[in-house]
Amino acid sequence: MGNRRRSRELAMQVLFQMEINKDDSMEAVELFCKHFKVSRKLRPFLLKLVQGVKQYQAEIDGLIDGFSDKWKISRMCGVDRNLLRLAVYELLYCDDIPAKVTINEAIEIAKRFGTENSGAFINGILDSIRISLKEEKARDENRVYE
Repeated sequence: MGNRRRSRELAMQVLFQMEINKDDSMEAVELFCKHFKVSRKLRPFLLKLVQGVKQYQAEIDGLIDGFSDKWKISRMCGVDRNLLRLAVYELLYCDDIPAKVTINEAIEIAKRFGTENSGAFINGILDSIRISLKEEKARDENRVYE
């Protein structure tokens, strides 16, 4: 397993723990890393993901809510909800990571930690968001040339 995959898994677990403990502090992240002996190699990407999700969580949650038919984000299982947050953060703010990589990683992590339906559920929402973002970017580029 690659370092980025492991960092994503740990970031999902940190976000899940923060949610349960109602503690969004970066101190909670440090305690998690110490308790689970998270390698220093994994921490930079893990921290980037957690900080990014926390910084943009309202926007991210709104986007997820808009694309999840019949499911409010508050009703989703914690693994799915936090994996979606991580992946949407990557889709929006990590231009160096191809969208297909982000989506595939989220699906694989969902299969490992989520329910039997998590992979398909996450794939459906993320692919819809990916298409919407791609169309929005194309419209923006066309406006520049008009």
